[in-house]
Amino acid sequence: MAVAQRTAAPARGAFEWVRTHRLELVLIVPLVAYIVGLTIAPIIDTFRLSLTARFTGDFPTTGNYRAIFTDTVFRTAVVNTVIVALLSLALELGVGLLVAITIHEKFIGRGFVRTIVLVPLGIPTIVSGAVMLLVFSRSGYLNSVLFSVADVVNLIPGVEWDFQPLAWTVAGGWRTLFTVAVADMWKVLPIVTLIFLAGLQSIPDDVYEAADVDGATTWQRFWRVTFPMLIPYMTMAIILRAIDAFRIFELALVLSGRVEPILGTYIWNRYSPPTSDIFTAASSSVVLFAVIMVFIVAYLRFVASRGESLQA
Repeated sequence: MAVAQRTAAPARGAFEWVRTHRLELVLIVPLVAYIVGLTIAPIIDTFRLSLTARFTGDFPTTGNYRAIFTDTVFRTAVVNTVIVALLSLALELGVGLLVAITIHEKFIGRGFVRTIVLVPLGIPTIVSGAVMLLVFSRSGYLNSVLFSVADVVNLIPGVEWDFQPLAWTVAGGWRTLFTVAVADMWKVLPIVTLIFLAGLQSIPDDVYEAADVDGATTWQRFWRVTFPMLIPYMTMAIILRAIDAFRIFELALVLSGRVEPILGTYIWNRYSPPTSDIFTAASSSVVLFAVIMVFIVAYLRFVASRGESLQA
């Protein structure tokens, strides 16, 4: 009887807890259903499809992975994805930090400049791609500017620059990848700038006053005071942006198409007609997921830990 009472006690305790928190449980049910139905279940099904044979339906099998790893286009897409992601992150961090430092200072019209900086955030991604086509196409604005620069340079005695318009988006190679990276940087620059701006505003003025008393120069103030205190915000920006940088799709589809494939466009090409191969598309999606996780774990292991040691 004592054993039965001890067994019944946890059951009564669980029942009482459910009855006490029934309102919270009812409110959380839609969130749980959303996460399970639209996040966890699709991920599990993607893994299932990646291990299912395309024609025979055999499960499990690694045939889909063997097919994509022997595909030259897939290997090129993986390399291009890494290059675009790293280049985009470097541009976002560098330009974002510079813009944040600029608009953090007090000057006339700072509110207007901050508003202009946030404009790309409200532009749809597909529209951003169309804007970048106007900039980087053979007859775009960038080539027009370079034509004007060439005319000025040719005014120098002995200098003759026969500038030929460049096809940035359809040239392939580093030009197309650089175009996609610049377009991605421009689209998400407001997010990175806001993160850095929040970090700059959280630094107490007393720290800078102490640095001035010690005779620190402007560069020393930035390198020894501002930069170490921005490392947590830099970590946040890199983690948030790394995920989006690796899964970039719309901009690459508009600017590069099939000229320089990345994983996002490769998966789309495998999934959509005329290929309509959901199995290799699923296996490619799993590889993309693995690439994202590898880079995030590597950053947290080798970079974020060093930043914490510098702050200590």
